[in-house]
Amino acid sequence: MVAVAALPDVTPGGPAPAARPGQRRAWRGIVLVVAALYFVVPMAVSFWFTVYSEGQGFSLAAYGRILSAPGFLSSLLLSLGLAAATIVVVLLLTLPAMLAVRLGASRLGPVLELIATLPLVVPPITYVVGISTALRGGIDALAATPLWATLIAVQDERFPIVLVLAYVVLTLPFAYRSLDAGLRAIDVRTLVEAARNLGASWPYVLFRVIIPNIRSAIASASFLTLALVLGEYTVAALLGYQTFPVWIVTISGNDGQLSVALSIISLLLIWLLLLTLSGAGRKRS
Repeated sequence: MVAVAALPDVTPGGPAPAARPGQRRAWRGIVLVVAALYFVVPMAVSFWFTVYSEGQGFSLAAYGRILSAPGFLSSLLLSLGLAAATIVVVLLLTLPAMLAVRLGASRLGPVLELIATLPLVVPPITYVVGISTALRGGIDALAATPLWATLIAVQDERFPIVLVLAYVVLTLPFAYRSLDAGLRAIDVRTLVEAARNLGASWPYVLFRVIIPNIRSAIASASFLTLALVLGEYTVAALLGYQTFPVWIVTISGNDGQLSVALSIISLLLIWLLLLTLSGAGRKRS
C-alpha cells in the first residue's frame, strides 16, 4: 500500500507532472539563444558589409565618414528635436485625459481607449495622403485669411510642426498602453483624494503624487515615442522633409556602406536606451 501511494499520478485524467527547474532553465536558454541569433546574425552580416570590401579589405572607413557626411548633423538634430516635441505633446494630451477619465468619467474609458488605438488600423500611406490633401486644400481656402501664415509656419522645413502633429497620432496607441499599465498598478483615486484632503493643489497632485508613481510608465512611453520618430520614414519622405531616416535612405544610393553603418549605430543606440530603461525599472521595482 505504501509503495502504491508513493507512485506518481499517471492516470489518464490526472494532472500533468510539473516541469523540473532544470528543464525550465534549459528551455529558457534555448529560447534566449534563438532570439539572440535572430537579432545578432543580421547585425553581424551588416557590420561585415560595412567593414569589408574586395578592393580595400578590412577597414573602418565607413564609420569614420559618418561625422563628415553632408546633412548628417542637421538631419539627426531635426529628428531628435521632433522626438522631444512629440514626447512632450503626447504626454500632455494623454496623461491628463486618462486621469480625468479615471477620476470622474469612468464610463468614457472605452471611448478613450478606442480613440487612442484607432491609428493602428489606418495605413500610414493613407494617413500621409490625407495630411497632404488637407494642407493643399487649406492653403487655397485660407489664402485670404490671417490663418494662412500659420498654416505656412507649421510646414517650415527648419522645424515642421506638422510632422510633430503627425507623429503624435502615430505614437498615441503605444503611449496610451504604457501609461495605462502604469496607472493600473496604483490606486489613483485614493492617492488623489488623500492629497486633496491634505490641501494639495491639482498641479501638486499631478507632479508630486501621480507622476513619481508612474515614472517607469512615462519612461516607457517616451522611449517608444523616441524609437518611432527616429525610425519613421514614410510620413517624412512623402511630405518632403529631410529627417534622419530619410537622409539615411537618400545617402544609401551614393554610399551603401555609410548608410548601413548609420543604421547599425542607430539600432545600437536604441537597444542601449532600452537596456538602460529596463535596468532602471528593475532596480526601482
